[in-house]
Amino acid sequence: MSRVRQPPLVTGISPKEGTSWTKVTIRGENLGSGPSDLIGLTICGHNCLLTAEWISASKIVCRVGQDKNDKGDIIVTTKSGGKGTSTVFFKLVKPDKIGILDQSAVWVEELNYYDLRTDRNKGISPLSQRPANPLGIDIERGKVPHSDIETLFPGKSGDFNSEKFCATWYLIENHSAASFEQLKIAANNLKKQASKKNEGNVAYVKGGLSTFFEAQDALAAIHQKLEADGTEKVEGSMTQKLEKVLKSASTTADTLFQEVLGRKDKADSTRNALNVLQRFKFLFNLPLNIERNIQKGDYDVVINDYEKAKSLFGKTEVEVFKKVYAEVETRIEALRELLLEKLLETPSTLHDQKRYIRYLSELHAPGDPAWQCIGAQHKWILQLMHSCKDGYVKELKGNTILQSPMLDVDCDGRPSPITRLNQTASLKRGTSFQSGRNDSWKYKTPPQAEFVEKLTKVVVSQLPNFWKLWISYVNGSLFSETAEKSGQMEKYRKNAKQKPNDFKKMIQEVMQCLVKLIRGALLPNTLGQEDVVIYGGWGSKAELSGLWLAHVVQTVRHTYESLTALEIPNDILQSIQDLILDLRETCVKVTLRHTAEEVKKLADKEDWVVDNEGLTSLPSQFEQSVTQALQSLKGVIECKPAEGSIFQQQKAQDTLCMLCINIIQAFISTLEYLSNKPEGDVDTMHVSADISSPDLFGSLNEEPTISSEKKLLIVLSNCSYLERHTLLNIANHFEKHGFQGIENITKASTESLKELDQSLFEKFIEIKADPIVGSLEPGIYAGYFDWKDCLTPTGVRNYLKEALVSMIAVHAEVFSISKQLVPRVMSRIVEAVGEELCRLMQCVSSFSRNGALQARLEISALKDAVSIYLTDEIRCTFDQALEAIPQLSSGSDKKLLEQLLNEFKSGMHLQLVCFQTASNYEKKT
Repeated sequence: MSRVRQPPLVTGISPKEGTSWTKVTIRGENLGSGPSDLIGLTICGHNCLLTAEWISASKIVCRVGQDKNDKGDIIVTTKSGGKGTSTVFFKLVKPDKIGILDQSAVWVEELNYYDLRTDRNKGISPLSQRPANPLGIDIERGKVPHSDIETLFPGKSGDFNSEKFCATWYLIENHSAASFEQLKIAANNLKKQASKKNEGNVAYVKGGLSTFFEAQDALAAIHQKLEADGTEKVEGSMTQKLEKVLKSASTTADTLFQEVLGRKDKADSTRNALNVLQRFKFLFNLPLNIERNIQKGDYDVVINDYEKAKSLFGKTEVEVFKKVYAEVETRIEALRELLLEKLLETPSTLHDQKRYIRYLSELHAPGDPAWQCIGAQHKWILQLMHSCKDGYVKELKGNTILQSPMLDVDCDGRPSPITRLNQTASLKRGTSFQSGRNDSWKYKTPPQAEFVEKLTKVVVSQLPNFWKLWISYVNGSLFSETAEKSGQMEKYRKNAKQKPNDFKKMIQEVMQCLVKLIRGALLPNTLGQEDVVIYGGWGSKAELSGLWLAHVVQTVRHTYESLTALEIPNDILQSIQDLILDLRETCVKVTLRHTAEEVKKLADKEDWVVDNEGLTSLPSQFEQSVTQALQSLKGVIECKPAEGSIFQQQKAQDTLCMLCINIIQAFISTLEYLSNKPEGDVDTMHVSADISSPDLFGSLNEEPTISSEKKLLIVLSNCSYLERHTLLNIANHFEKHGFQGIENITKASTESLKELDQSLFEKFIEIKADPIVGSLEPGIYAGYFDWKDCLTPTGVRNYLKEALVSMIAVHAEVFSISKQLVPRVMSRIVEAVGEELCRLMQCVSSFSRNGALQARLEISALKDAVSIYLTDEIRCTFDQALEAIPQLSSGSDKKLLEQLLNEFKSGMHLQLVCFQTASNYEKKT
């Protein structure tokens, strides 16, 4: 069996009183299982079922009908529970009625006026049910100034009918003092309104149903009466009588209500005028709204209103509308000019440019605003680049030495106390103004390098947006859907197809300007005279060092990579590649020239301290200088993608090869300078210490004195090491870094080095050999010695022993500096002595028996003593000297010769050990 439901019970109604057609909410128990279960609803005896809306088993919403009783109960009837009861009552209140013919001092809304004939309230149109307070809570305005809200929410609106409606704006403006609980209630009200959006239409139909039914009943009764009277005569028909009655009523009514009807017609006219104003207030308020929205920057609102007005009144024939619409067009034309002015303003962001172009396309602006913007941006970029150059050139020309920012000055332009103190001390000592201790200004970024950095930063920051603007112009993404619908898109696309060559010229002009500005600052010799005037103007400033040029090369390379990422054609960027190649080549040349200058200054660093191999630190310092220079050029010489080699041109190869040779020649010249430097001479032109120091010249005088012969030996030792090791290492470094013509560099350098070595060697031999050779002839003929008449030899004479002692002294001097030089030096000295003895022997006209024995003894003793240094040429010389002496015929003479030679060797054994030691050393090495 099905369960029997309890009858409905109404326990509450809200509100508890009201006029007819008041909307009420009924609450209770068992109010039905659904809308179809509800079959009856009366309030104060009036059937309200047509307006009822079943919500749940405990809630029903409806409108109160016409009053039959002043107070009554609420009865709900359902299929499942039957007729119910009520524990509450609803009180109907009759409103004060104002008829349509009654005079009133105020305007009366006629939406809900009462019909005097039927005493029935008309239904409410759904269009009249727009809520003035959508949240359903108290509105409190004016607590927050309107201007402050506009500042907080630019471009937004508090009107919930606006496209730019901002909920936060609306809450601050109308409910700034609402509590959290009130806002929760407001949220629930919004949900209810959303779920009942169709309620107005249903209520309107339900409210007019009774009228429709009564009219239907009346028409049916008239129809029946007419059918019943259809057989009667026309004269006595009901319709004829009805016509007379109606005409008589109409005449009487006109007589009675003529004044009232006149007022009614006047009120209708006024009402119609107000309706027109209300209906077309959008158009009449549009000029003022356009002005206000332009001031606020709400261009989207202006454009939307203009499109709406154009579609409604663009072709109107009404004079009033024409006049107002003409004023609207005037304001729109002013807006077009304003937007075009903003579009062409610089600087501006890509986002703003696209926005303004879209606005102008939607407003059907004449011409091609997008192309005008591209042209303006092109001029702006060129202007920025030239302004960058002019600023640095002007700053350089305006700064004097004392006002240079590189010096230590206060912000007001006056020298700081420390600077003034240094100046005073320097002037008192009679020295230069600048002190070597305060040289931090040397490490400041050079103006040319700083200019290149800033210039490339300008190009890299501006050109991408410029390129993107062009791409957007070509693909049509700059323009709005409105422009596409209106057919303007085809016009813009047609214009874009005609512009590629013009835009390519713009990009090329920017690239050429960039390249020429950099050339004007760093490579003015590569520009023509006209270009130097436009892009140069730096004056005769010192060229950048190799390190700064390498930094510039790196900067320009980064710029090229950034521009390549934009997919700019390679033929446009070729000028930058040419610039990079020239900068790389110049960097290498400058670095090599500076290296040669630094090598010349190595003479100041020579301390004449030799190591075990007879070398000073100078060769290693020279090799280190070259190595460091090449290492600094490693990144410059290496080819990045799309770059060519700096050695690809034969002219560049020859130039760089000559610069490499110059570096080595500079070091050879330094060695020559050191070899000829007088004892105790100080080259003050290369002093690197602080000349303001009182200990400077004291420290210079403390330099140990070195004889010129030792300096020659040290330089000869360095030359020998340079030829055997350093030049080969440097050649390998050049080859490792890609230099061409290594053989020519090595050949030329070796020839110059050998020339210097031979020159210095001959000079040293001349210094050491001449005294020994010069002492031979006087020593031979000392004491009026005569080869024809001399006594029997008793041993080697003193002149030869003195010559050997001198040779031993030379040996010791050379051995103390460089062991490798001993054979070379001693061989030449022995050769010189042998040649002199040979000459002297050949000059003797005749020898006696004792003279021949004496001559053979001395020549043989010398030959045996220095035998380790005898070359084939020297042996031949000694043989020629012996051939000039008569041969020993008797065996006693030969025996005496051998005895005397042994006595000589035994007597000078200690002195001749050095030659033996050198011999052993040579054998080991």
